[in-house]
Amino acid sequence: MNADYRVLQDAAQWFAVLQSGSASEADRLAWRSWLREPEHAAAWQRVERISGQFQPLADDRIARSASRLLQQRQPSRRHALKVLSLAGGGALLLAKGVGGWQDWSADQRTAVGEVRDLRLADGSQLWLNTDSAVDVAFDGPVRQLALYRGELLLDTPDEPRPLLLRTAQGQLQAHQRARFAVRQHSETTRIDVFAGTLRIQPAHIGAPQTLATGQRAIFGRDFIQTAQPAQAASQAWADGVLLADNQRLEDFVAELARYRRGYIGCDPHIADLRVVGAFPLADTERVLDALASTLPLRINRRLPWWISLEPSGETGDA
Repeated sequence: MNADYRVLQDAAQWFAVLQSGSASEADRLAWRSWLREPEHAAAWQRVERISGQFQPLADDRIARSASRLLQQRQPSRRHALKVLSLAGGGALLLAKGVGGWQDWSADQRTAVGEVRDLRLADGSQLWLNTDSAVDVAFDGPVRQLALYRGELLLDTPDEPRPLLLRTAQGQLQAHQRARFAVRQHSETTRIDVFAGTLRIQPAHIGAPQTLATGQRAIFGRDFIQTAQPAQAASQAWADGVLLADNQRLEDFVAELARYRRGYIGCDPHIADLRVVGAFPLADTERVLDALASTLPLRINRRLPWWISLEPSGETGDA
């Protein structure tokens, strides 16, 4: 089994034990011993970070003990960066300028699990997917948008003014009616064009590339990948639907996790199971139930906000 996955599940199990109110002193001593391994400490920090979205630690002594144990070690700079990365990497993202203050000051933002549609000044229809942030400036000679985080779908009418959309990796330009989806990843931008044409201009290379109706492309600051067919799933979310067309279970779970707070993990033993169907984004619990009823897996809810998909034949937990 994947070691990182198992360690993370162990951390969640320890958290559940310590929060149960019935943990013995022997349990606490065993947990402190377990926590001394650097990989275990990183996993514990991630569980704490996720739990903080829902509730404070029920026993402050646990938090204080964890803090003291972590401070007793003096890891190398390389290990410190690894722990930060595993724990969520928020500080590193801010330092890179991905996310940061623009997210919080953006004209339009959505919360986790929220999908919003907006009518813009030129008659364009804009949909914002879960956990997204965008600026809109349509009052000048060029209609401008800046996507800082997440994903959008835009359906824009014929308009004499050009439309320019910026992401962390470059910019897109449209001159006529167009319908396209844009998703901001950490190091790349993905575009699916459903009508019209778009010109892609990465930040660090000179030659732009035109993307036509029915095409998808992924680009970074200094490259554009070869165009592929556009995917219907990239606009289905605007109708509240999560589409899966023979998708790996692990990839499907990663998409589903974007629409709810907390953690959803997939055991590596079942990661390659295939998912087909159209699922309602407004009810992620119903989606999980559907997976359990159609695939050889079970849903393990260690905590209300910590869910793992595991092989149905497993009988024990970490």
